[in-house]
Amino acid sequence: MLRLSKGAPSPILNFGVSIEIQVNGLARQVEPAATVASLLRELGLDHGHIAVELNQRIVRPSERATKALAPGDEIEIVTLVGGG
Repeated sequence: MLRLSKGAPSPILNFGVSIEIQVNGLARQVEPAATVASLLRELGLDHGHIAVELNQRIVRPSERATKALAPGDEIEIVTLVGGG
């Protein structure tokens, strides 16, 4: 039997567990392995021109697939609209 010291992380994967982040000021649950790109897909915003800020730092489109989300992250998403 594996014994863990108090406070040590469990080696068992917790399937179905989610983490909480903030998206445009609203709480949202996402998978622990979520990235900025997967969040945008989930929101239906993975197309078009948008700007994404993660914890007050701009996330470039080329970084979105590899930028992992963590509990408590604050994401701001702005869609760009043209017009006159």
